[in-house]
Amino acid sequence: MTAEKVEITEDALQDSPFMKACRREAVPYTPIWLMRQAGRYMPEYREVRGKTTFLELCKTPALAAEVTVTAAERLGVDAAIIFADILLILEPMGLQLEFAQGGGPVIHNPVRSSLDVNHLLEVEDVGALEFVFEAIRLTRQQLRPNIPLIGFSGAPFTLAAYMTEGGGSKNYIHTKKLMYEDPQAWHAMLSLISRGLVKYLNAQVEAGAQALQLFDSWIGCLGPEDYREFVLPHTREVIQGIKSGVPVIHFGTGTATLLELLSEAGGDVIGLDWRAPLLD
Repeated sequence: MTAEKVEITEDALQDSPFMKACRREAVPYTPIWLMRQAGRYMPEYREVRGKTTFLELCKTPALAAEVTVTAAERLGVDAAIIFADILLILEPMGLQLEFAQGGGPVIHNPVRSSLDVNHLLEVEDVGALEFVFEAIRLTRQQLRPNIPLIGFSGAPFTLAAYMTEGGGSKNYIHTKKLMYEDPQAWHAMLSLISRGLVKYLNAQVEAGAQALQLFDSWIGCLGPEDYREFVLPHTREVIQGIKSGVPVIHFGTGTATLLELLSEAGGDVIGLDWRAPLLD
């Protein structure tokens, strides 16, 4: 690929409605992200998924790229998001992750105490996640040159909640127990997560992602005071560590009382869920 070709492609990406909207520039229309997992009902995805496990699909770059590109082309969207999972970074931290057949993720060695926090591994090198970066490179090669690609990860709190609960939860007892009873261990854990996320997300950009999203899927279980004390500094650390010029979408659910704090933590785009009136 010549330098001229790369420059033309980059211009087309940066001038796309999605990237302009992320920068709050004038756009011919406003892209709206309806956050549904389209692949689950697409026959092309079901065919691929029927031949492999979810985790194997995430770790096979050619297949991850295939389902990413197929969904983007089939739906005619303004941007694609790489096929991966928010929990993939937990394995390099020393956690045993499994996606149970017919169920959600399971962590077999959850973090419940300061001793457990001390056993977590620093993500010095994101090479263990090379399959994600290769999937991004392959996807970028196959996508139309004017369709941006979004990389992503879980946000520090949501990852910490999965780590402490060991899987899904309705009341987050273990998460809040560690947070309230041992705040020093809590902050040490979230700081460790945040340092790893900065490396991981910037590596996604280097591989070819034009924008990034932080999924704080479980943050709605906290009130504003807890968010400010136990979460905001760590989320801000991640967002401020992202390469300059790369838009960051900061998304959470149940955040109607947290939107100003999410904005304070950072992000070029703040995601809303159905609890926030769009007119407001």
